[in-house]
Amino acid sequence: MQVDGAHGPLSEARSKAVLERLKASGMETNIFDLHLAIEEALVGSPLTAGNKVELLQDGPDTYKSMFEAIEGARDHINMETYILEGDEVGQRFADKLIAKQRSGVQVNLIYDSVGSLGTSPEFFDQFRQSGIRLVEFNPVNPMTAKAGWELNQRDHRKLLIVDGRIAILGGINISGVYSGGSFGSGTEPPPSGELPWRDTDLRIEGPVVSDLQKLFIATWDGQKGGTLVPRHYFPPIQPSGKEVVRAIGSSPDEPYSQIYATLISALHSAQSEIWLTSAYFVPDPQLLDALKAAVNRGVDVRLVVPSSTDSWLVFHAGRAYYKELLESGVRLYERKDALLHVKAGVIDGVWSTVGSTNLDWRSFLHNQEVNVVVLGADFGERMRKAFLEDVKGSQELTLDSWKRRPIRARVSERIGRVWEYWL
Repeated sequence: MQVDGAHGPLSEARSKAVLERLKASGMETNIFDLHLAIEEALVGSPLTAGNKVELLQDGPDTYKSMFEAIEGARDHINMETYILEGDEVGQRFADKLIAKQRSGVQVNLIYDSVGSLGTSPEFFDQFRQSGIRLVEFNPVNPMTAKAGWELNQRDHRKLLIVDGRIAILGGINISGVYSGGSFGSGTEPPPSGELPWRDTDLRIEGPVVSDLQKLFIATWDGQKGGTLVPRHYFPPIQPSGKEVVRAIGSSPDEPYSQIYATLISALHSAQSEIWLTSAYFVPDPQLLDALKAAVNRGVDVRLVVPSSTDSWLVFHAGRAYYKELLESGVRLYERKDALLHVKAGVIDGVWSTVGSTNLDWRSFLHNQEVNVVVLGADFGERMRKAFLEDVKGSQELTLDSWKRRPIRARVSERIGRVWEYWL
């Protein structure tokens, strides 16, 4: 197993020492044996040591971190998002990005055409007029597409990179729905009658930011965004922490989803725990089999899923699998009092992932996504605590109660399952 550091590949001895330290710090697991070699072969990107990773929960904390990073930019800002709304939150981002562009910091922005369909053209005009470079990913209007027209392929990534040194990524879009925190931490309460949104992001400093930068630039080039304004996109980076991280990007143009392949490999390697949180959970047969097989090995498999949603069809398509999962011994929890939008997981307390990828067909087949895998028991314990906090705010489903659900729910599940591949 090769491990990269701030100045390139570590020696074989140092790579082995890093992995042995990680393996010794956690519970008994196969994650550090065969799995990591398989993962590297599947993904191609290296494990990278020397990173600092901060766990951000909900919109207020994430937006605060993003604003601080933007305000501290000195060279460039690269931003990629699925939804960029023209509401109060979107305008706050616009004002800060435009101010940085006018100060001499180059801002490059990718937004998804479908995700941002409700945002007015005038909102984006202000970016162009300031000199910010824009790419509209797979435009809905085929006449404006520069890289071919693939309406069903979407850019679902949420990624901010500042000066090639700081990256923030996860599930949070740029929208006012995130103004209220799901644990009462929001600076602004949600509108009356609406649930606060629950989400997770990461702030990362260290060598792995270069791998995330490569993913952004690949998308820019793939969408024919033109030559980027010359900046120091890959500055020399010193170690910032002790976390070992791998960046993983997936694209529908590739023969398979690298994130999906990594997840399946991790599930098969799990020995003690598989704790997953998914906003949109519509498992394919292989994922379903991997979860059930883990239970049969004695692994504690738990999923936190939504109790309400902003996508009716996806919600009910996923619930069509609950009976099968409950019968196999998987424990299911429905998050209450918040609209769950998290895409995260922790396995055996030592393998953690956070990103934009849902556990559904769309994320694995039709979307561009980005996740990171963080190795080690210290960060794994932070992820376990976050998961257990969501469990506290959830109601556990039982097989008996699920069998008694109303006929209307069963009909909805059948309708959702018909469309699951395209959702």
